[in-house]
Amino acid sequence: MAKSIKKEKSSERAVSLDKKDMAILQLLQQNARVTVKEISEKIHLSTTPVHERIKGMEESGVIKQYVTLVDQNKIDLNLLVICYVSLKEHSKSAGANFIKKINEWHQVIECYSISGEFDFMLKVICKDMNAYYDFHVNKLSQQENMGNVQSVFIMGVIKETHQLVHG
Repeated sequence: MAKSIKKEKSSERAVSLDKKDMAILQLLQQNARVTVKEISEKIHLSTTPVHERIKGMEESGVIKQYVTLVDQNKIDLNLLVICYVSLKEHSKSAGANFIKKINEWHQVIECYSISGEFDFMLKVICKDMNAYYDFHVNKLSQQENMGNVQSVFIMGVIKETHQLVHG
């Protein structure tokens, strides 16, 4: 479950944050359900300024959304794959068409535009190898302008974090 706060362009410049803002962010990253009262007690600031700071960070796009992180294996999504994709044509419209498709596929949980031999790196999650084969053959490979696809299967996750602010 994700609650979007406000859509902001990621290319906008950084927002100025002080130590209290960073402390709030660190606490929210650890537990997005932490209350304003609990935050205020931990950072020694009353609840009204804490609430106003959080609201300001939401409005400025510093806080993009609140999410629930789900254990993929507990919902029977046991196969994680990194796909490197290159397109045949590199026009703006060709890239936009590919990106539009990627955003429609629930199996693709992350997509990055990258430099080097490939144009995109996809993080794909499926139930098993048969489901990935179906996705690869019937969706990904069938796309117009598809060049090369290289799949790398994740054997185990060593580190996975979404925390950007550290104390």
